Order: sequence, then structure tokens, then C-alpha cells
Amino acid sequence: MMEALCKDFKIAHHNSSPYRPKMNEVVEAANKNIKKIIQKMVVTYKDWHEMLPFALHGYRTSICTSTRATPFYLLNFIEEKRLTSMYHGQLYQQRMKKAFDKKVKPRVFIEGDLVLKKILSFKPDARGK
Repeated sequence: MMEALCKDFKIAHHNSSPYRPKMNEVVEAANKNIKKIIQKMVVTYKDWHEMLPFALHGYRTSICTSTRATPFYLLNFIEEKRLTSMYHGQLYQQRMKKAFDKKVKPRVFIEGDLVLKKILSFKPDARGK
């Protein structure tokens, strides 16, 4: 059944050994590219794991010359919008902070000033223990 499916869709199906990943040329080529990206991003070898998500995102969203598409698009048939939406979220937070800071006036307290202290009482949960 798998052979017929691959034949119908003109897919070149290759088996690889999970015990010897170096035998899989496609994975090794991808790993080589990711290693190059990480080497350009890290300062010391100890912090490579912190940059791995960024390196993978860059690799997955860069256009491949042979397919003229990103690996993320080929896998999911949609474009990666995560960084764009995260950027818009940060811009929104900055705008909200700026608007809030405009309305709030800083207060300076001097020793001896009278202040109102609000003490919130602790209410145990009414449902039981």
C-alpha cells in the first residue's frame, strides 16, 4: 500500500536506520546547515542550547533554492507567523504602557505624610478544605 501511494504521488521513499543517524544523508545535510547557523550566533560553546530555537526558526523560514519555498511551508502549507504576531503583541504592550504612564502622575512621599493602607482580609475557600 505504501509503495503504491509513493508511486501515485511520485515520492522517492527512503528508509534510514534510527541507530545510525550518520547513514541518513538528508538529516546530516540539515544538521550541517543548523550547526553553521548556531556557530554564527553563539559566543561560547556553552550557550548553544539557548540559541537553538532561533537557529531552527531561521532555518525553517528561509527559502530553499531548490524548492523555492520554506521548509515550514512545505511541511504545513502555511507561512510562519509566530514572530510577526509576537512582535505585534510587544508593540501593543508598549503602546498600552505608554498610554498608562501618561495618565499616572508620580507621587513622592516624605516621612511623616499620611497614607491610606489597604488591608485585604484573607477569605478561606468556601468549598471546603
